[in-house]
Amino acid sequence: MTATTEELPIFTKWMEFLDWLLPTTEKFPRKVRFTLSQRIDNLALDVVEDLVEARYSRQKTEFLRRANLRLEKLRILLRVSHQHKYLASRQYKHAMECLYVVGSMLGGWRKEQERRRP
Repeated sequence: MTATTEELPIFTKWMEFLDWLLPTTEKFPRKVRFTLSQRIDNLALDVVEDLVEARYSRQKTEFLRRANLRLEKLRILLRVSHQHKYLASRQYKHAMECLYVVGSMLGGWRKEQERRRP
């Protein structure tokens, strides 16, 4: 996906992560594809929705808080995937680096919104 000038950097980063994540979880063993894999994918897609809603909402902090919570859930599910060898160490490292970058961007956006509150 190519970024347009209207896209937020956090949205662009998350879409890049999704481009990597979805094909990766698709390769999980069949026995966990409809449980763990699907749960990871759904959380990641929910983050996209939260980012879009935050961008266009006047009450951004609630959507940003929700996205942050979903990121934390993703960290845990990806850790479980790594522990059970569904993700190689390099894949797990890549995922954690992406979540760290997006989490930092999310935290900055959230703090900016909280400063703007009257």
